Amino acid sequence: MKKIFNHKKKSWISFLLCLTVSASSVCGCTHFSSPENGTDADTSQSAAKEEAQPDFDAFLEELFRDEITSNTINLHYTLEDPAARGITDYEATLGDFSSEARESSEKELKETRKELDAFSGQELNERQQLCFDLLSDYLDHQIALSKYEWYEEILTPNNGIQSQLPVLLAEYPFNYRQDVEDYLSLISQIDLYYSQILDFEEEKAEKGYFMSDALCMKVIDACESFIENPSENFLLSTFDDKVRALNALTEEEIAAYIEKNRSIVLKTVIPAYQTMISRLTALLGSGENDWGICHFKDGAEYYEQLVQSELGCDDSIEEINDAINKMRIYDLTRCSEIQEENPKIWDALDAMEWDMTEETEMLDLLQQSMLADFPAPVNTSYSISYVDESLQESLAPAFYITAPIDNYSENAIYVNPADKQTDIYYFTTLAHEGFPGHLYQTTMSYSYGLEDFRSILDYSGYVEGWATYVEMMSYFYAGLDHDIAAMLQHNQSATLSLYASSDIGIHYYGWDEEDMYRFWSSYGISDPESIDEITGLILSEPGNYLKYYVGYLQFVKLRMQMQKTYGDDFSLTEFHKALLAIGPAPFDIIEKYFDSYYGVPQTSSTNS
Repeated sequence: MKKIFNHKKKSWISFLLCLTVSASSVCGCTHFSSPENGTDADTSQSAAKEEAQPDFDAFLEELFRDEITSNTINLHYTLEDPAARGITDYEATLGDFSSEARESSEKELKETRKELDAFSGQELNERQQLCFDLLSDYLDHQIALSKYEWYEEILTPNNGIQSQLPVLLAEYPFNYRQDVEDYLSLISQIDLYYSQILDFEEEKAEKGYFMSDALCMKVIDACESFIENPSENFLLSTFDDKVRALNALTEEEIAAYIEKNRSIVLKTVIPAYQTMISRLTALLGSGENDWGICHFKDGAEYYEQLVQSELGCDDSIEEINDAINKMRIYDLTRCSEIQEENPKIWDALDAMEWDMTEETEMLDLLQQSMLADFPAPVNTSYSISYVDESLQESLAPAFYITAPIDNYSENAIYVNPADKQTDIYYFTTLAHEGFPGHLYQTTMSYSYGLEDFRSILDYSGYVEGWATYVEMMSYFYAGLDHDIAAMLQHNQSATLSLYASSDIGIHYYGWDEEDMYRFWSSYGISDPESIDEITGLILSEPGNYLKYYVGYLQFVKLRMQMQKTYGDDFSLTEFHKALLAIGPAPFDIIEKYFDSYYGVPQTSSTNS
């Protein structure tokens, strides 16, 4: 699973930690060729276009620059070379999570909405109209969510800033001397930044919205693990390796930087985690709700708003739950049918052997096998890294860290050795993170020239839904017998549906422990320890499993719809190409613009 952390700088712009995004190398300039509607005969309309279109591009460019420079990690992970974009005068900062900054967020949302509305009804080209619809939708959802400030959790056990930030710092590339300077400035601010987050947590406790003791202890344990051996912390070794590889520095400068980093890590970073442990420990016992978010006042309404925002669809929770149940019935029915047609299928599954163990071997196979259904990947490289031992207990089995929009030729996939498998599921995990999953989707959408500003939008239902959708397809790319691949795929889909139903059950309908035992036992899973572990994962992050599974269902639904619409003219490769060219978006907006992208030649942008 790719890691997502939705820490909001201004309430509506995501802190882009490991976030797969899509953008072009020139804001407002598209490399996508689409049919024109002809020349306007009316001179006034032509003049309106000439005025409105560059003004709209300038609006998006200003929005992008303002947001991207307000957090240097965002800036660095979005642009490899900010100076080439004319971005040279910025303050190295982790952002502002103070109460003053949070209080101004709703006002800023509404001001941006007002600026956007000024372009409503003006003569925008089709690509600009798509951008208008995306931003309009995004602002509406974030404004709706802004009144639920105290429901947001920054320190989740698995996706929290305390675990994600160290990984991003370790992966923070040093391409120029300025990168080193920015990095040292950023890590020197961690104590202040974490202090602001802990102030927020203490305010939540005062208002009765603090996390349960069980979740709080998991966060504390993760912090303790990270600082267990300060003198051997991986932020020391990774910095040393990166700074030594920077050719622009002398030996004396390298030594000075290494010493400065060591001092900051030991005197600022480690104490910041110690303070976090101390202040969180003091808050134990202040949580008033050990179960679903619906047990808070208006919690069910918040959950529905959150799910709709992340999924990019306006279906009600009841409609979403119904779709999950229907797909589960279909998957289980197909498993029964396969068993009836092939009575020895279970023996074949038990006897199945998976010989591949090397990640590069599996990713190479995926890149070749996917070509029957997907456009050929752009020319990129990738590295496989392993999560440091101090973070293994608090990070997912695998995740992809997004390449910058101005150079996506190098990509990073992280594997967690604590969860590394050697069976077919490791193959499908790499499909989810690599090809044709996150890495492929990101770099392909980049290559089709999405506007820069789209890198500040987060449509995780599309992003995680795509990765889950292609993960399901990858069972048929592994060279397995067709019945075995089909059985594994339908079984995995049904299993994920159980997580999704449980997410809704706990956070919307108010399921308790007995409800969880009863639900899972009805599908043959009755081990209390396993069910408790699943429950803990769902409690820690409301709506998380819906991004994956319901996002997947949206792609399946759209594919079936387009197969029906286009009939004999339907091409799976062209279907996927259109989705990649449109890029991350709400599914109703994808449907609205799909015809303009399907089967239309696209010219890829230059890979910097």
